[in-house]
Amino acid sequence: MDTKEILNLQGIKQTLMFPLWGRAVFSRLYPEILYDKEAVDIVNSLEYDFSEIKKAFGEYGGLCYVIRARKIDDTIKHFILEHPNATVVNIGAGLDTTFSRVDNGTIRWYDIDLSDVIALRKKLIPKNDRSICIAKSVFDYTWFKDICFDAKDGILFIAGGVFFFFAEDKIKELLITLAENFPNGELYFDGQTKMALKISNKMVKKTGNKEALMYFYINNPKIFASWSPLLYLKSTEPYFKNIKRDKRWKISTKINMIFCDLLKMVSFYHIKFKDKYVA
Repeated sequence: MDTKEILNLQGIKQTLMFPLWGRAVFSRLYPEILYDKEAVDIVNSLEYDFSEIKKAFGEYGGLCYVIRARKIDDTIKHFILEHPNATVVNIGAGLDTTFSRVDNGTIRWYDIDLSDVIALRKKLIPKNDRSICIAKSVFDYTWFKDICFDAKDGILFIAGGVFFFFAEDKIKELLITLAENFPNGELYFDGQTKMALKISNKMVKKTGNKEALMYFYINNPKIFASWSPLLYLKSTEPYFKNIKRDKRWKISTKINMIFCDLLKMVSFYHIKFKDKYVA
């Protein structure tokens, strides 16, 4: 596979290689958490040097990517059990391969990202008639018109490892706008505290990418309700909750996981958009 397009990706867009590496390498090692065959196939098809990513993120970082994918998968599977004809929108999709793992044969799926990322995505990931790519910025709200869905079937937005990279005012605007346009929809994403954000930025810099710094953090989940009465926090969960520790993992990895959850440094947030016509 010609990797010219990948090598030309700069800054934040280059970070799409991080979770791809994590899912491919660590899902092969720990398929009981999650096995991502598409990620494995993509990495095997590329002539790309992942050594700096491996050095920067190590075992702990790689497991974080697999566990995030597992948590998102579980949330989608639960949602589509109740809404088998649901629409799922993957914000900042990058080279994410979630659709292939959760597809029930009836859901409608949209992957949204910037045009050069979508172009690369189309080359590496097989096309499916129910999985549609949208080549736009998530902040270009004209993409709302590209979504075909029936409100009674439900709509779920997912954003794995995306919101960190933007300023709080941009994320606030996005969530409020989503809530106004998709009442009764839901959103699932991961967020970090300010302390965790500093650590994450150090890890990214170790890969040689000094342009993809992160800005958005969540120290108090009550922040969403303060943004808008349309944002209802259904749940928040520590990152590693219900993930069984493996005896093969390094002691440092296990300690990092324990302290991450104990200090609530990284969590998953599930938000429901209230119907604005309901008091």
